Order: sequence, then C-alpha cells, then structure tokens
Amino acid sequence: MIQFVQDDGGRAAAGFTGKTGDCVARAICIATGLPYTIVYDRLAEGNATQRRSKSSKNHRACGVRTASHGIWTKRKWFHDYMTELGFVWVPTMKIGSGCKVHLDAKELPLGRLVVSLSRHMTAMVDGVIHDTYDPRREKSYNFEPDTGQELKANQGRNQNGVWTEIGGRCCYGYYRLEKGS
Repeated sequence: MIQFVQDDGGRAAAGFTGKTGDCVARAICIATGLPYTIVYDRLAEGNATQRRSKSSKNHRACGVRTASHGIWTKRKWFHDYMTELGFVWVPTMKIGSGCKVHLDAKELPLGRLVVSLSRHMTAMVDGVIHDTYDPRREKSYNFEPDTGQELKANQGRNQNGVWTEIGGRCCYGYYRLEKGS
C-alpha cells in the first residue's frame, strides 16, 4: 500500500494563502527541496511568455504571469526548466495505448519523482506521495468464474471466483530527478 504525506511544498511558509491550482510548483519544490517562491516565480514567468496556441487556447494561465492557475506542461519551456533542474522525462503512456502505469509504489520507481496525472501533478519521494491531498483513486475489482486458470499478478481467488484488480489513478509519465542533481 502506497503511503501519503500531506505536504504543501513550502507554500504556506512562503506566505501564500488560500486554495489554488499550483500543484506543479508544489510538486517541483517537494522533489527538489527548492524554495517555493523560486519555483513559483520561474513557472509564472514561463506562463507569462507562453503564447496561446490551438491546443492551449482554453488554458486560463497562458500569457498571464502566475503559477496559481495551472501550468501548460506540454510546452518546451517547461520541459527545458525540468531538464535544467536535473529531471529526466519518462513517458508511461502512448496515444491509444490505454493506462499501463498507475499511481502505485509497485509500478513506479523509487527516487524523487514529479508524476503527471490527469489535470494534476504530484510528488513521489521513494514511493511515498507528498501533496496537499491524496490524489489516488479507489481501485475496483472485476469478478469472473473460477475455472482453475493460472492467476496473473493483479488477480486473486475467493468464494466469488477470480477477481482482477482494476485501476487506481493513471500515470501519464513522470519526471525523475537524476542522482547528483
């Protein structure tokens, strides 16, 4: 079972209050240990210089100097910033492939990660989620008759037949902090 630690990445200590959409800044701060204001300012500057495109036209932070309304992480400036911090991008999903990796310590490597989820980014440090809330989703189970088949890694047997564990939150990829960074 993956563990969860409530962590704002230094946001409150930096004097920021209220609820906001700064998950990218928080996750980077937690994974790197950098001060919140340094990361926030850099992300806000990146948003301010970002032009609206067909894919980002509905993203409310484009062209605005803020990191409180989300970051369009599919932009080159964002990837360059993460690389500059010592991160390497590891995709876990391709278009049309379906979900292959979930937000689960058994499926993600140890180390300092900034994990990309649907409409959210979270930090994982050595298999432990650090965020302001627990971003996992409940797992569900599919049951089928027990015909004596060999079980897969995500299956088990009980009086109802063979169950298959489905889900949890899908991980689209993650930035892994390289050693020595």
